[in-house]
Amino acid sequence: MRAFATYCLLFPALIALAFFGDTSRIQAQSAGSAAVPPPPHAKEIHLKHVLVIGQTKGFEHDSVSAAMAAIYNLGKESGLWDTTFRTDTELLTKKPMKNNAKNLDYFDVLVFSSTTGELDMDDSQKQDMMSFIKEDGKGFVGIHAALDTNYNWPEYGEMIGGWFDQHPWSTFNAPIVNEDPSFPAVRHFPSAFVKYDEIYQPKAWSRDKVNVLLSLDSAKLNYDNNPRIHRADHDFPVAWSKMYGKGRVFYSTLGHTEEAWQDPDIRKMYFEAIRWALGMTEGSTASHPRPTPPPQAH
Repeated sequence: MRAFATYCLLFPALIALAFFGDTSRIQAQSAGSAAVPPPPHAKEIHLKHVLVIGQTKGFEHDSVSAAMAAIYNLGKESGLWDTTFRTDTELLTKKPMKNNAKNLDYFDVLVFSSTTGELDMDDSQKQDMMSFIKEDGKGFVGIHAALDTNYNWPEYGEMIGGWFDQHPWSTFNAPIVNEDPSFPAVRHFPSAFVKYDEIYQPKAWSRDKVNVLLSLDSAKLNYDNNPRIHRADHDFPVAWSKMYGKGRVFYSTLGHTEEAWQDPDIRKMYFEAIRWALGMTEGSTASHPRPTPPPQAH
């Protein structure tokens, strides 16, 4: 009976412990939880917006779609930009657009993916596109045949650096020299290398107005019986950077073939070129003299 009486006296305390536990331990845990700071918020990354134009009014390269897909995937994989594709020029304007379409004010970089011929642009569109680069300080990246575009628009040639004037050796194993290995888009290339591609010869182009990044090794080229060679100085640039007003401009002749867009070196070059054009990295646009070729062994 005494044991039963003792149990009856302890029963309320046992019930309280069952329901509420050790209050001192709970209070200590609560105090400890309060001392632990909340997890930090992930850094918010604001995606940039890249507009890729692939309109062709002349020769149509098989690599246009491959280049567009590569730029889309590079932006998606890196998480740095989203990509809008167009094979028309409707978005090359600052006029208000309807039906959720975006104008140039929305974009940060404009890419011409082997565009050819005289693009469908009126005077106001041309003015808006140049203002996008020159005054707004947005970027421009020209891929391969972007140099074979807008011959009747003098300011376009001034902006990009020149125009196409034949490809003297068509598609061949091009001997290339890296003239500015500090520039982000060509930093991964060795000092000299070979790429199977079609190298354009530019006209209305001057080394004094651009920073040549890559060029053909003139000592390793065949000049025999080639009427398509028009540059007497034998200076054949492969990639360059320049400023146009406040905007950053990059161009390379590489990317003629579909296979080029499976080449990690080419993909990385254009990835870094877009990053540079977006202002995410720094690289020179100052011109420099043509490198003196090393003496040839006899």
